[in-house]
Amino acid sequence: MGETAIRVRGLSKRYRLGMAGTGWLGRDLQSWWARVRGREDPNAPLGVDGPALSRGHVWALRDVDLDVRRGEVVGVIGRNGAGKSTLLKILNRITLPTAGEARLKGRVAGLLEIGTGFHPELTGRENVFLNGAILGMTRAQTVSRFAAIEEFSEVGAFMDTPVKRYSSGMYVKLAFAVAAHLDPEIMLVDEVLAVGDAAFQKKCLGRMGDVAGQGRTVLFVSHNMASIRSLCTRCIVLEDGRVGFDGAPDAAVDRYLGHAPSDAAVLDGPALASRVDEYRPGPAALRVLRVAVCDDAGTPRRDFRSDEEVTVAVDYQCLRDLHDVRVILQLTDEGDVPLVAADSTDFLPPDAGTALGRGTYRTTLRLPARLFGERRFFVTVNVMAHGVHHLPVRRALDFGVSYQGFAPANIAVSRRVAGAVRPALRVSTTRLDGTDREDGHGGDGNP
Repeated sequence: MGETAIRVRGLSKRYRLGMAGTGWLGRDLQSWWARVRGREDPNAPLGVDGPALSRGHVWALRDVDLDVRRGEVVGVIGRNGAGKSTLLKILNRITLPTAGEARLKGRVAGLLEIGTGFHPELTGRENVFLNGAILGMTRAQTVSRFAAIEEFSEVGAFMDTPVKRYSSGMYVKLAFAVAAHLDPEIMLVDEVLAVGDAAFQKKCLGRMGDVAGQGRTVLFVSHNMASIRSLCTRCIVLEDGRVGFDGAPDAAVDRYLGHAPSDAAVLDGPALASRVDEYRPGPAALRVLRVAVCDDAGTPRRDFRSDEEVTVAVDYQCLRDLHDVRVILQLTDEGDVPLVAADSTDFLPPDAGTALGRGTYRTTLRLPARLFGERRFFVTVNVMAHGVHHLPVRRALDFGVSYQGFAPANIAVSRRVAGAVRPALRVSTTRLDGTDREDGHGGDGNP
């Protein structure tokens, strides 16, 4: 990767809790004099103990170190109050840090809170030229990009209307169009894209991908984990104002959601017992003994290539003779979105069922090679005798798949755009025009 575009060292930001003042100089002096004398503040809100002017501080950011190389697309995720927006405000020079420094190399365009960077009394057109001037562009340069901005923003009919009359969605559309088309070298984007409609969000994400492909730097704050995974090459997790994780997007999302991958490919004993969510209207009829993710040789594993078979083996005990015993498998992503589901009785005749006598059994569900794209999958199983005893084991284990494609020149792109399910399909191409080609590949066109 190229040179450093963003360099942050020891960055900290502290805010005061409580009121900054009463709003009246006389009352502020009165409160100050009461504190000097050790008396109760006469202007303190009812029900509040201690001074009204300051009741402690909170660190929104604390000792943040960060390097972003030119051309990187870096996601920033974390819970509300973790410091994400504060970090972008400091980088965009909207607020000053309490300590530390941030150095940015290149023109910066920020899309933060709704309204940031726009003058409400100016029209959309006037705000476009104002932002171009702020970014150091000449009027001619802004004019050359104005048509693209107007088309992308979808607010052309209102371009000569003061932006104070815009809806929040229109505001964001124009703000993003300006930020993306005025050739910034660094883009800072906060969660404001959530205000736009679904089609516009998709268009914005595509535009950010184009900007990154041109060698520019993007810092992207979002609560949309799918966008983080598809767009970003790296992701940072902020936890209580500090960098809790900095690395691959998949691992960052796992950390943020609290779904860190397990260390084992087998779940049994007390660990398994603690994960079983039991439902039964009567006496116990089943007991789950073991869940394992294995290769085709039966060896427990957690990481596979997409050209390998993955096997989920479930050991269980029938405590008495049972009818309609089945094992249900579900694979989900890190956000608990179902991706694959299978039932051990899917291909049995409608009324056949699976009758099992008292004893111990193993049901093996084989997921064929060339089924998955590059993803980490979380395994949920449910051993059940319908209406008698249900034993779901949620997120029992997880396994990762690395995609093995056949386009070496495009493998990095291929992995990023791959879906969770990417099967090897039977593909045929047939020529329809009936003409022969001179290069010797003519004929009927059948492969």
